[in-house]
Amino acid sequence: MATTSTTALHPQFRPPLRAPGRLRPLPHSSYSSFARARARTPVRASAASASAPAQQEAVAGVPWGCEIESLDNAASLERWLIDSGLPEQRLAIQRVDVGERGLVALKNIRKGEKLLFVPPSLVITADSEWSRPEVGDVMKRNAVPDWPLIATYLISEASLEGSSRWNSYIAALPRQPYSLLYWTRAELDAYLVASPIRERAIQRITDVIGTYNDLRDRIFSKHSDLFPEEVYNIETFLWSFGILFSRLVRLPSMDGRVALVPWADMLNHSPEVETFLDFDKSSQGIVFTTDRSYQPGEQVFISYGKKSSGELLLSYGFVPKEGTNPNDSVELMVSLDKTDKCYKEKLQALKRNGLSASESFPLRVTGWPVELMAYAFLVVSPPDMSQRFEEMAVAASNKNSSKPGFNYPELEEEVLQFILDCCESNIAKYTKYLEGGNGTPQVSINAKQANRTLLLKQLAQDLCISERRILYRTQYILRRRLRDMRGGELRALSLFNGLRKLFK
Repeated sequence: MATTSTTALHPQFRPPLRAPGRLRPLPHSSYSSFARARARTPVRASAASASAPAQQEAVAGVPWGCEIESLDNAASLERWLIDSGLPEQRLAIQRVDVGERGLVALKNIRKGEKLLFVPPSLVITADSEWSRPEVGDVMKRNAVPDWPLIATYLISEASLEGSSRWNSYIAALPRQPYSLLYWTRAELDAYLVASPIRERAIQRITDVIGTYNDLRDRIFSKHSDLFPEEVYNIETFLWSFGILFSRLVRLPSMDGRVALVPWADMLNHSPEVETFLDFDKSSQGIVFTTDRSYQPGEQVFISYGKKSSGELLLSYGFVPKEGTNPNDSVELMVSLDKTDKCYKEKLQALKRNGLSASESFPLRVTGWPVELMAYAFLVVSPPDMSQRFEEMAVAASNKNSSKPGFNYPELEEEVLQFILDCCESNIAKYTKYLEGGNGTPQVSINAKQANRTLLLKQLAQDLCISERRILYRTQYILRRRLRDMRGGELRALSLFNGLRKLFK
């Protein structure tokens, strides 16, 4: 963990945002003096008092917000926004098929139209005015970076209820998000046992808990009159960070500032659109430009970014229908063989290039990255190729932007077989889960918890089916390539034997 002399927040806690076009991770500078750059390996929080048991209780929900499908609070939000300066809208919030709530067209909307025009005064940023200025002053004196600052701001304003100008907005936020941040460890272990997204979810929860512990020890405990534990605790922080993960956007035209944009955050995601939110200087409002036309009553969408189904479940709590996400992928873990005579030499080459003995690479329906091939070449390469270990590790790390061609024909068959073995091992895990009852069901104490359990199991099943589909496609391509390769070798051998007989 990178630290300064007085702080210990997680520098690699860089959540994905609703995208302006191409997603980029938050730059280190957004973490101000709380963070210093270090290697890209995940940072794990040390053992602390707020840990997994506290997260188990988070599903009980916080005392503010609403049920995720509520339209009453959303209607109150719309009235408050209009009274506060939101211009007349061509969209209305309704219950929709894709997402619990969404914005639908009231009139014909043409392709290329700008919509929303949310004024900056109705946007929450790190510079927003605190209803309790003394709380904000303490946070800013301690140079808290944007993400935990806005998370704390949200809790502070929520705790004031009607005394906060944001009361109508907070009342319309979901009390219990379905993002993986809000799943218990038991649910993650039971329902996502086959998916690599489980580890990312555990890491994210660990980072949020670690960030809360850092704030508590650094600030809250020293100003308990301003930060009472009944308000600022791990349950409320899991809620506020869940809101940020699913709703915070980066606005390129406002110097990349991150913000919560009420009303705009009611828009749902579609992989078929590429439009995103940004600040429009001419109208001085937050807008998006449609990239297709809409009929009255049709739901209007934006893009949350080019994300896999696992990433969408991780941050937003939904999984697209199988085969509808062109950006879908699944991570394939590959590792060095510890019994390899050259294990140490290969590991040193990987470490010099920022890699480890086990790495994950994304598989897509359309194929796999050259970095995976390079890593696999290193895994299977024999001792007499030790002079090539470094160039293989460089190619696997993607450090060389020119991507020079590297090819070792004598190893290609072994490499493809290695990747195929890894795919089939993963397919077996998914099949065991999907055909084995989808995890151990929890004992439900009431109808609401029973409905939650059914929903989470369905989300997990949908994700696993989508990820296994990609593995099946990869398996098919690899088997066919190996068959052709081995068939060609047999034909060449037969031809060679025939020529030998001819010249005897």
